[in-house]
Amino acid sequence: MDIDIRKHIINNFKEDDISVLRNAIEESIKESDEIALPGMGVFLEIIWEEASDELKEELLNIIYKRIKE
Repeated sequence: MDIDIRKHIINNFKEDDISVLRNAIEESIKESDEIALPGMGVFLEIIWEEASDELKEELLNIIYKRIKE
């Protein structure tokens, strides 16, 4: 079976507005939803591909700081 998880996740949100997207992210974090982790990875990939070098550095610093806590 050939599943393109990126396309599946993106298509799940194509018709939704930004508030639905925000709610999905916040709820998955709040609930520590392990099932949502692949989707969060797809969202990070989208952000990374569109981010400036400055934003990438900021994201890396946030991740690094939290890992070190």
